[in-house]
Amino acid sequence: MIHTFIGTKAQLIKMAPIMRRLQQRGIDYNFIFSGQHQATIDDIRAEFGLKEPDIKLYTGPDITGIVQMLGWGMRIVLFTLWHRSEVWQGDKDGIVLNHGDTFSTLLGTILARISGLRSAHVESGLRSFNLFHPFPEELTRRLTFLLSNIYFAPGEWALKNLKRYRGKKINTHFNTLLDALRASKVAIDNADVEIPSYSYGIASIHRFENIFSRNQLNKITEILIDISSQEKLLLILHKPTLKKLKEFDLLNKLDSCTTIELRPRYSYFQFIKLVKNARFVITDGGSNQEECYYLGKPCLILRKATERNEGLGLNACVSDYKRPVIDNFFKSIDQFEHPEISNDISPTDIIIDFLTDAHSSN
Repeated sequence: MIHTFIGTKAQLIKMAPIMRRLQQRGIDYNFIFSGQHQATIDDIRAEFGLKEPDIKLYTGPDITGIVQMLGWGMRIVLFTLWHRSEVWQGDKDGIVLNHGDTFSTLLGTILARISGLRSAHVESGLRSFNLFHPFPEELTRRLTFLLSNIYFAPGEWALKNLKRYRGKKINTHFNTLLDALRASKVAIDNADVEIPSYSYGIASIHRFENIFSRNQLNKITEILIDISSQEKLLLILHKPTLKKLKEFDLLNKLDSCTTIELRPRYSYFQFIKLVKNARFVITDGGSNQEECYYLGKPCLILRKATERNEGLGLNACVSDYKRPVIDNFFKSIDQFEHPEISNDISPTDIIIDFLTDAHSSN
């Protein structure tokens, strides 16, 4: 049997094409929801036409802090061990799909292995080669690599990073996010969201290393205000970001800036429609970096380094928070505009073809 173990918004968006294709082919799968993030999950599921989770391991508030994660993770491990047959639907030799670099990724991988199932890692092989940046994502990936049996790598570079690990490795060439964007073109165009009448950029900041330090978040606030003096910004407020901006007394500073418009977090289709109509994107998110690459949108990455290759040297620039790098990006922004990615390769079909072959061979 095929199991999908998912806990966050980003995971669901990138796994949605796989789950949707399984449904279209009439292939049964077990949708396990860890409950790490609750907000917008039902909206995303509805947008992509996905079934409800077969089992929810947790239904409380979103898990955001490290200490909170440890308690939540222990509860889920104990629940799964105690209710193993219910969680895995009695399956004893199936494949568990775990995605990305979240705590749910590692948790799903561990649970698969201790339950005697094979663990398949989607979006495997990405590395920053710095254990503490991003933290804890880089550590999560390395542990997930060690425990996985099957690796779906989105390109040659990611595939090479998996050489030392045992298991079956498959090159999907691109991220499944490309299929999510392809399948959603009509829904994105029809999404109900206010598009400014003026030229604008999107800013989306939410990573641990950027928002949990007062000095760092203040630095980023100053950067965004400076950038907005050249081109107006829509700042998308993730819940953890909003909380920290209030805590560090920075929200009023942004709110009083007439060239920055504060916007709430949107559904996936609404957000992508805003991105498609924007001139550029400023982000610290890996998924946003990939989306901009596939859409050909100039992307300034507010990080020291990124574990993804998509768009680097083409439409994307890693700033390292350095003003000269940021200034140069905007001086030469036309050079960062590129056509949308267009080809016939479907990462989703590559994954599902392998899974169905592997399942039928057992």
